[in-house]
Amino acid sequence: MTSLLEVSGVSVMFEGFRAINNLSFQIGSAELRAVIGRNGAGKTTFMGIVTGKTRPDKGQMLFGENSITLLKLSQAQIARAGVGRKFQRPTVFEDQSVEDNLLLALRASRSPRSVLLYRRKPEHMAQVVALAAEAGLADPLASKSGGLSHGQNHWLEIGMLLAQQPRLLLVDEPAAEMTLAEREQTSTLVVNLAKTRAVVLVEHDMEFVRRLNCKVTVLHEGAVLAEGTLDHVTRNQPVIDVYLGR
Repeated sequence: MTSLLEVSGVSVMFEGFRAINNLSFQIGSAELRAVIGRNGAGKTTFMGIVTGKTRPDKGQMLFGENSITLLKLSQAQIARAGVGRKFQRPTVFEDQSVEDNLLLALRASRSPRSVLLYRRKPEHMAQVVALAAEAGLADPLASKSGGLSHGQNHWLEIGMLLAQQPRLLLVDEPAAEMTLAEREQTSTLVVNLAKTRAVVLVEHDMEFVRRLNCKVTVLHEGAVLAEGTLDHVTRNQPVIDVYLGR
């Protein structure tokens, strides 16, 4: 399998604390990966490195078929290269409709001049309808996002990210504070997204991770402790010792 993202020997030190320690990680162009680990294991820092928010002290990070060196790019350039990140708390425009939020996301990918001169076009509306359907929001398209459920706001933000056509989507704890029905729908959404792009998901809910039925990477002290199916890594003795606490 050809890697879309290849992270090699990356390390990050924060005031004497090694947050990431010689970390290597690979993911294919249409693959779903769950990243788990205890608090402080390096999950958030890892996502920050991939998006350019955090600069490592050493290592390499290559992206795409042409092996673009992401470490030389700014956060905006990395986003334009095809890396999108969804944070734990959804950030949508609550006084705007689902439709308008998605239109704004489409407009964000255009030049400032074209945004100022923007006129709603049929092709843009077709894109919005497609994005809403992909995110599971076809029914409340005209509803204000402030009236959506917690889960629906997460799905809307994912739809807004999809408007930028990312090749790699980083998702931080999507199941947090969701109802059982919302978690089930979110797991289905994430699995479907990974059919056409790479998705890296950080999650603490092991039942949610099990629903994904994907490869799992366990981080500990900034390094990869184990990789494999969830059943495989949870039977791994080092994982049991440091993550499961048994």
